[in-house]
Amino acid sequence: MLERRAQGEGDTELMKLCCVQLFNAGDLDDVLTIWDAKRSSWDADSSIDVQLLCGAGLEETKAYLTATNSPAALAVLDCLLLCERAGDFEGFSVESTSRWYAAYYSD
Repeated sequence: MLERRAQGEGDTELMKLCCVQLFNAGDLDDVLTIWDAKRSSWDADSSIDVQLLCGAGLEETKAYLTATNSPAALAVLDCLLLCERAGDFEGFSVESTSRWYAAYYSD
């Protein structure tokens, strides 16, 4: 991944768009792919919202990560739990997040 090799070499807006598409697909197998993109650089981490990890739903994603029980899955789970405690998921729903991104990209 270009962004991992050197910050600024990748297109973080394009990365975010790809993560939005994966979010909209709602496949739990994509959570770690989105996480990998998010963690590829400081810019990508800031650009790719944590909510994009939860296209299948917050509770479903946490259950999946707990069952997966790999170091990467547990790192994502820790991040989600921290963000949840900080209020980053207040009012979160897959549907409203999807609508928000649809409006964001339609402008």
